[in-house]
Order: sequence, then structure tokens, then C-alpha cells
Amino acid sequence: MARMDLGEGQRGWHVLILDAPPGDVNLRDPRDSVTLGGVHTPPRPDPDIRRRFQQRLLGWYRRHRRDLPWRRTDDPYHILVSEIMLQQTQVERVVPKYREFLRRYPTLTRLARARPAAVRRTWSPLGYNIRPVHLQGIAREALARYGGRLPDDGAALRAMRGIGRYTAGAILSFAFGRDAAIVDTNVRRVLGRIFLGPRRLRRLRGDRALWQLSEALLPRGRAYDWNQALMDFGATWCTPRAPRCPRCTMRAFCASYPLDGARNGRGHGIA
Repeated sequence: MARMDLGEGQRGWHVLILDAPPGDVNLRDPRDSVTLGGVHTPPRPDPDIRRRFQQRLLGWYRRHRRDLPWRRTDDPYHILVSEIMLQQTQVERVVPKYREFLRRYPTLTRLARARPAAVRRTWSPLGYNIRPVHLQGIAREALARYGGRLPDDGAALRAMRGIGRYTAGAILSFAFGRDAAIVDTNVRRVLGRIFLGPRRLRRLRGDRALWQLSEALLPRGRAYDWNQALMDFGATWCTPRAPRCPRCTMRAFCASYPLDGARNGRGHGIA
């Protein structure tokens, strides 16, 4: 259970979901094809369930949100560093290294002009050492093509080696305030359990339907809090092995509650 995006990555643990174009080493985001029992049409959330889910998740986040250093900034470069570091790496290990890395390389320009060996040495305790190579490559491309800034366009971001669909959505929503959906392992688990249920989720191939569901649920103008809430909820509450179902605010309409199969895996709140 790890969040990865090689380049990409989740909160707590980060995941392996393929997303990059051919040739990219980007394991965070989803594959582009999906079947759900032979059906390619994405599920449509019931409007009432959608509204209740949005209200309850944002309310939960106000009470339980984690205080993380990259949530105190909207600097696109800082957000990029945090997302790349969180690939396959626990939050507790990332926090001190994130601060150290930004002290040494406070801007994209400084990172772009640094010696690759020095960048790798700074990074090395985190492992998966292709990540600093990609990160420095992104910095150099930003310097050469965008005046030392990350572009605020999803297609331009995803054209950079090491940035897949998840990382582009994270940068757009967390740094630029755009209404961009995300899907990582935590989000996939939360949306799959609540809106699909065990049977339908097991039949899911790829993540196209989950991306479309994530986009349909996104409350306009609230992408920053919404995306952080989805990841926090999956990382700390709707966890893989010990979800807090009895106390969960979503249990009234969750397609997987309780997780002993009592609901027979039927989809709830889906038209």
C-alpha cells in the first residue's frame, strides 16, 4: 500500500497505479482503459448522495485534517517537491527531508542548476532514486521553457517526464486553485467502497471510471480542501485493513458498509 508516481505519489503511504505515457517512468496514475463487468459507462452519483457525501467529507476534514508543511504553501514548486517525495514513502519520513531539500534548493532555478550528484545525495535516504532525476529534469524544463515556473496547464504539466495525471491534478488544485480531480490509491479505495461496493470494485479494470466519478463528485471552487479530504479520509479512516466503519459518517449510504459483505456488494447512490 504505497503511493507512487515515479514520478508520483498518496498521504501516509503512496501507491503504484500506472499513468504515464509510454516511455515515462510514472507509476502513480491510472491506466487509460477500464471495464466494469463489460460496461464502459462510468457510474453516476445520485444527486442527494453526492450532496451528502460532499457535506460530510468536508465536515470530517475540518475536524480531522492533518497539519503538514506542504499544506501551508501554494508555491507550485514546493507542492511538486512534496508530491514527488510522497511516492512510496511515509509522511513521517518525508516531512524532515522536504524541509531540508527546500533549504538547499529553495527554487526551481537553484535545483535546475545544481549538480545531479549533489541532488541525489540530498535525496538518497528516501530511496527510489529515479525520483530526484525526474524532479531535476522538471526543474530544467521549467527553466528552459517556462521562465523558471511550473506551467498552470494540465496538458503542459503532463508533457513533462515524471508528471502523470495525478501529479498534474495535485499541482493544479493545490498550487493554482483549479477544479482538478485526483485519483490515487486512497481516493480509489474511498470512492470504490462508498459508491461501488466490493463486487463492482473487484470487477473494475483500470481507473477511467474512478476518474470520471472523482470529477463528478468534485465540488466546484473547493478542489483544494476536497482533494486533501479524500486523501486524508482514505489514509486515516477508510484504511485498507482496519477501516473505522462503525463510527464512519458515510455508513448510511456506503455501498460496502459493513465490510463483511452484508450489503452483497451492491452499488449505492449510483444511477
